[in-house]
Amino acid sequence: MKLAYWMYAGPAHIGTLRVASSFKNVHAIMHAPIGDDYFNVMRSMLERERNYTPVTTSVVDRNVLARGSQEKVVDNITRKDKEENPDLIVLTPTCTSSILQEDLENFVDRAQMDSKGDVMLADVNHYRVNELQAADRTLEQIVEYYIKKARKKGNLPEGKTEKPSVNIIGMSTLGFHNQHDCIELKRLMADLGVEVNEVIPESASVHNLQNLPRAWFNLVPYRELGLMAAKYLEKEFEMPYIDITPMGVVETARCIRKIQQVINAQGANVDYEEFIDNQTRFVSQAAWFSRSIDCQNLTGKKAVVFGDNTHAAAMTKVLAREMGIHVVMAGTYCKYDADWFRKEVSEYCDEVLISEDNGEIADAIARIEPSAIFGTQMERHVGKRLSIPCGVIASPIHIQNFPIGYKPFLGYEGTNQVADLVYNSFTLGMEDHLLEIFGGHDTKEVIHKGMSADSDLNWTKEARAELNKVPGFVRGKVKRNTEKFARERNLSEISIEVMYAAKEAVGA
Repeated sequence: MKLAYWMYAGPAHIGTLRVASSFKNVHAIMHAPIGDDYFNVMRSMLERERNYTPVTTSVVDRNVLARGSQEKVVDNITRKDKEENPDLIVLTPTCTSSILQEDLENFVDRAQMDSKGDVMLADVNHYRVNELQAADRTLEQIVEYYIKKARKKGNLPEGKTEKPSVNIIGMSTLGFHNQHDCIELKRLMADLGVEVNEVIPESASVHNLQNLPRAWFNLVPYRELGLMAAKYLEKEFEMPYIDITPMGVVETARCIRKIQQVINAQGANVDYEEFIDNQTRFVSQAAWFSRSIDCQNLTGKKAVVFGDNTHAAAMTKVLAREMGIHVVMAGTYCKYDADWFRKEVSEYCDEVLISEDNGEIADAIARIEPSAIFGTQMERHVGKRLSIPCGVIASPIHIQNFPIGYKPFLGYEGTNQVADLVYNSFTLGMEDHLLEIFGGHDTKEVIHKGMSADSDLNWTKEARAELNKVPGFVRGKVKRNTEKFARERNLSEISIEVMYAAKEAVGA
């Protein structure tokens, strides 16, 4: 395991808790020491939840270490079963509790005998997978459990719905704009004449999971959550699934055309071309805006994109194909799915970076010096230090990325929101002019610390004073160029003479 100050994706148990707490009337028991129990605070704060998060920590303490956990874990499960009357209790270990190597499956079997609701152990390897992988696996496991249970009792419905219908799979708590995306997808399906059969896991009842096979197809808008469940349903019931993320004008149209193909293959007769044309030309403002003089001012500007697979790949395509912006680097922290990402973005960017190391991404951004960044809250912090604007497009996120207003990223309304985010993330021409006139709003002090903690260069007092005369909005760039010039010549001290030489070297 690697300890880090910053993590793009949390440990496995966070993914399991996200899925379990997304369902309605499902309770999670987390077998963990104090310190691993921050999920409740994080969820209630970020999601602005009025109700208590349905997660209980079965604390691993010195008494547990001395005597074993079975009695305590079983007691906690049966107690919550009596107090909350949940349909399902999910027990999840953590990395630290897994060190005890206890037979948690046996604990679950014991607790099931005294519980009215169902009890399940999250079957994920906490040492080998992260939050996103664990969430995907947990959702598949819960779906499989209730499909098998309904089949065993003879309650599995037969046949499909009368009209074309869809299951939307992958909407969860703590997801990036998931609730707004879900509303937009429901509206889009209504416009297409497609009924929404079930949405899972957010606000879904586990008892309704037996109805999943009645849908004509499954829609998986996010690659990180829902694919495993969709593939299970495809294997068991030959249900087709669509995993095209409808983000941006082009990909939304491609997703709709795929829906048309899938439902027509099952007996429908629909043609969505007129709908796509009308939405693109007259309803969505994004297509018009991309041809406007305002957006043309962004043509050729450099951008860096980084995030999860879904949003980083989609944003790279939107910037390059729809807005004419030069994506110098596109990257993701989803190392487990790197091949897919490379295939999706390689033709739209100069460089692909697959990494979980925040420092490596920060150094790459400092090296490239783009006009704008589109990334996570981590890249936003990097942008703040480099005076580069950043639009947040993916988790990890802060409370400001859980807007109260309606801001979907998917569908045709999502195209407008994305276009606004892109345009407002760049420092525009008039803004450049005003910043130069007024000298910006930042401090006059020189920032000595580079993006990596390996700066060994010393600035003389005169050089610092000269650097402070540089307008604030370009001071960081001047400092980095000067230090780069000095390192290339093995200089350990930066004087005014070195600054002037560096300036001449770059032709500025």
